[in-house]
This record gives sequence, structure tokens and C-alpha cells, in this order.
Amino acid sequence: MSAPRNEVRIIGGQWRGRRLRFPPDTGIRPTPDRVRETLFNWLQGSIDGARCLDLFAGSGALGIEALSRGADSVVLVERDPRVAAYLQATLTQLDARGGEVRRVDAQAFLRSGARRFDLVFLDPPFAEGALEPLLGTLAGSGQLAPAARVYIEHAARDGLPTLPAGLTPWRSKRAGEVGYHLLAWEGGA
Repeated sequence: MSAPRNEVRIIGGQWRGRRLRFPPDTGIRPTPDRVRETLFNWLQGSIDGARCLDLFAGSGALGIEALSRGADSVVLVERDPRVAAYLQATLTQLDARGGEVRRVDAQAFLRSGARRFDLVFLDPPFAEGALEPLLGTLAGSGQLAPAARVYIEHAARDGLPTLPAGLTPWRSKRAGEVGYHLLAWEGGA
């Protein structure tokens, strides 16, 4: 029996095996388990104590997985009020200290320049064409800590977007129709 389409499973850490149900009919496309497993294998050794940003948080799978695996904090950015409320309720249910939900547009959050992050998850809806402009805003925002990593997903047919100065591919893979990459920030302090 397959899992409901509006459910994700935490695959590692303190909440391993927990299932999170997000609101249906929201257009959320959670990162599949096998892709998350690969990503967190790539990040092994860099999650513990990390300050994370999950833009376009949606199901919360990436940010909550990072908290489950020992990240110090995660900011979940989601503009949809219903989804943001779900994320807040999920953090409360898990007693997830270090988790924070911000109901704001991703570009507006990046322009606020309030914090520095060690790890950024950037998985906007594929059809919006937002990935390349967001990467540019992120690179110029002052919010990437030295040696930060930026995870991106995109439609595989589109290929890797043009990267702004300071971001370089570190790991890349494809899973069906999804291309995913871990980028290294070399843009300085």
C-alpha cells in the first residue's frame, strides 16, 4: 500500500519513521525519500549544529529532516498561510526546538538579510522559473555563511541553471524528472 500523496516520512535522526501529513490540494511536491537520503548522505558531518534555511518549505520534509538529524536551527519560509499553519503545528507536535516558520515570500525573506545560514534548501515550484533569480538574490544577500552549502532541485529537462558568482556545483544527480544539486558557497565571508 502506498503512502497518501500528502504525506512524507522522516528518514533519519530523532524523528526517524515519523509521518507528516500536509494539507492536500496545495501543489506541494515533496522531495522523495531516496533523493533526501542521497542529500543527507552528501551532508553527513555538516548537519550537526548547522543553521538552515528551507525556502519554499512546503511539506517541511527537508528542513524538518535537518532538525531531526541535529541541525541547530531551521527557518521554514512558506507564503501560503494554510501551509505555514501546518508547518507551525508540525513543529509544535514534534516539540522541535530550533524550528521557526516565516510566512513570507522567498524573495522578500532573502532581501531582509537578517541572518547567516550554513545550509539552504531551495526547491521552488518548477513552473515558476524562480530558481535562477532566487540564486542571484541569495548569493548577494549576505545570508550565506563561509563554506555554506545550497541544495537546489529543478526539472531535469531544464538542466542546471546559470549560477551566480561564488556558487559552484559540488554534487549532482538526477532522479526521474528531477535534477538535484548541492552547491558550494565560495563567495567569501
